[in-house]
Amino acid sequence: METTGQQIFEFLSQHGYWIIVPLMIIEGPVVTVIAATMAALGAFNAFVVLGLSILGDVGGDIIWYGAGYFWGMSFVRKVGKYFGVTENLVLKMEKYFNNHGGKTIFAMKSTTGLCWATFTATGIVKMKFSKFLTYSILGGIIWSGFLVAMGYFYGYLWREISQYIEWIGWAIGGIVIVSFVGINLYKKHKAKKIFNNNNQAIVE
Repeated sequence: METTGQQIFEFLSQHGYWIIVPLMIIEGPVVTVIAATMAALGAFNAFVVLGLSILGDVGGDIIWYGAGYFWGMSFVRKVGKYFGVTENLVLKMEKYFNNHGGKTIFAMKSTTGLCWATFTATGIVKMKFSKFLTYSILGGIIWSGFLVAMGYFYGYLWREISQYIEWIGWAIGGIVIVSFVGINLYKKHKAKKIFNNNNQAIVE
């Protein structure tokens, strides 16, 4: 078992970056925490993980932006309901995004990490791409930095304490899983709250 674990660790150390890059786009927060944890254990470079996390995060944002930009309302009608994007929401937010879109993107990125409804809507209302990208990157730096710090802390605990208590690795693994669930619940709650506040501001 110990040999197998060492082999997996060495494999990820040599080829892990190629594996985590595409996964960062699909599920950035979870993969970032795992990669940062492994960075603390020596498998990755924490700064490289941070850079890849930001890259994958922004890459995902661009995909959602592109979906809204090129497919517009047809995208919303077909699949928008699965992602929280409705025609009514887009129409209400069009004027708001033109005036305060950058602030909304930054708030979403720095507090929730990802909200596909926001990025799809920005594409639909044709927000200037350079403006969208700037705020996406700035917010992504804050969010990814938080995730890397959390993952690195887990890895540090694992490295320092596991040599004294054999089962501590499993305990920390459980903490990581709970953190994943907590992050996703927090993201959904925070995103919903921000959207509700934005909609109230638009109506007023």
